[in-house]
Amino acid sequence: MSALGKNLPHESAEGHVTGTSVYIDDMPSARNELLVDFYYSPLAHGRITALDLTEAARIPGIAGLFAARDLHADLLGPIIADEPLLADDIVDFIGQPIVVIAAETRAAIRDAKARLSTDVVIEALEPILAIDDAIEKQSFIGTRRVMGRGDVTAAMATADHVLEGVFECGGQDHFYLESQAALVVPGEAGTLTVHSSTQHPTEVQDVVAHLLGLGANQVVCITKRMGGAFGGKESQATQPAAMAALVAHKTGRPARIVYNKDDDMIATGKRHPFKNHYQVGFTADGEISALNVDLFSDGGAFADLSTAVMSRAMCHVDNAYFLPVCRITGSVCRTHQAPNTAFRGFGGPQGVATIENILEEIAAFLKRDAYEIRLKNCYGDGTRDTTPYGQTLVRNTLPRLFRDLHESADYARRRQQIIDFNRRSPTELRGLSLTAVKFGISFNTRFLNQASALINIYLDGSIQVSTGATEMGQGVNTKIRQIVADELGVPPESVRLMATSTEKSNNASATAASSGSDLNGSAAAEACRKLRARLAACAADHFAAEADAEPSPAAIAFHDGMVFDQRRPERKLSYRELIGIAYRERISLGERGFY
Repeated sequence: MSALGKNLPHESAEGHVTGTSVYIDDMPSARNELLVDFYYSPLAHGRITALDLTEAARIPGIAGLFAARDLHADLLGPIIADEPLLADDIVDFIGQPIVVIAAETRAAIRDAKARLSTDVVIEALEPILAIDDAIEKQSFIGTRRVMGRGDVTAAMATADHVLEGVFECGGQDHFYLESQAALVVPGEAGTLTVHSSTQHPTEVQDVVAHLLGLGANQVVCITKRMGGAFGGKESQATQPAAMAALVAHKTGRPARIVYNKDDDMIATGKRHPFKNHYQVGFTADGEISALNVDLFSDGGAFADLSTAVMSRAMCHVDNAYFLPVCRITGSVCRTHQAPNTAFRGFGGPQGVATIENILEEIAAFLKRDAYEIRLKNCYGDGTRDTTPYGQTLVRNTLPRLFRDLHESADYARRRQQIIDFNRRSPTELRGLSLTAVKFGISFNTRFLNQASALINIYLDGSIQVSTGATEMGQGVNTKIRQIVADELGVPPESVRLMATSTEKSNNASATAASSGSDLNGSAAAEACRKLRARLAACAADHFAAEADAEPSPAAIAFHDGMVFDQRRPERKLSYRELIGIAYRERISLGERGFY
């Protein structure tokens, strides 16, 4: 029976419920380990006029205080390198790190922060705190982007009806249970091993090496698991890792940083708030004839992933609906908030919610059920199957899904019941809606859609798998375990997923964009197929020698830990026996896969 499709427990389920799963803060402390924290800006915008570390450095238990001048380089960013790790002149958001503190005790850190609040002097400057203020002051990150088709002005002029409005959606905090955390252990010749709660070990490796003036080959980043992430650790795990790495590099001692929840919520970015201005033209029957949407997001003080988030938001404004003529623009506002970042959906929800709101407004204007308006506007076949960004939708089932669900959910009757109830009820309101979601998986940036895997088979038949995927509770390790077990014909219990490491999976993309299982699972499958081909040839030779017949690798079957020639299935080898034979025949039992 295939391992795929089996309802296996999450590979860390037992550890989670028994409390034995290891996170960064659970890793045993070294005898000479330092605690790391940071003093951050209490102002949204200001100029540092004094930065005196002398008195704070004398506090008992303080092992070091580090400022921007202690870095080899001080700018980072996954797309645009515009964010300083440590502010040196201007501060641009409350929570922006200014001084990294290394200490023996928490008490020493508290005393140092209190002293630095006096010795770090910041002159207040006027901040930009909202999207409207940024628009007024033309404060933007990157360029304004434009996408669409047709003559919107002409189509709007001939529309039966035109509505205009503004749709706003606020931000959200990720509130992962495990805060941002990293443990850095220095090694010989300036090397560093960084244990990081990150969705993107390669970025942590690259940023640490860059900021400290090291080669990437001197830094290894390892991620066993995260206690949640939701996008908040795709790029912003780099800052705590870099601060701990700075301490370890300068002092030669292991260094650990774990944000408390208050500091995490203050200093890290969130889901991007959006304020979207729209104008929609439509027929008397509710069919959209033209749409003009200007998306404005609050990117915060620095670029982070905001331009990519905006790209995806623009590509989801259509959601499940055909826009014959449209113009979609996107502008990222620079404000003095913490740099906003990836968050589950990555701009998609902000785009989807905008068009869904517009359809509701059309329905209200025409006094029609919103279901009818959605059905009328959803993607169809032929001339109604191409998105504003030029992708043709194939195997489109939307119209049928809408109609089938309308019937199977008994929508019409339930909707009428709700209308009758709301008419009678003085205080309580009820609602019912039937909506679709079209969501794009994988990265908009094509080169990020790649992954590698390393499979090692050991002499007892057990298997280790290393990929670039990071486990944050979503079960990617469990899925890859099933893929490997299925490809090699062994029980899932024989397969162990190893901690993600830049040493084994180099140049890996972030686990994000709904692509982690697809990319890394496919890379693991590719490696398994190479191994299986070698093992099948080895087994074919073995069985052929026994039967004095011609070897046929194509006839070799791998099933539930056993191997046999399908032409003579009565003679079987255990997987472990075959591995022993292959080893003695000097056949490689390790392989890399790339997808």
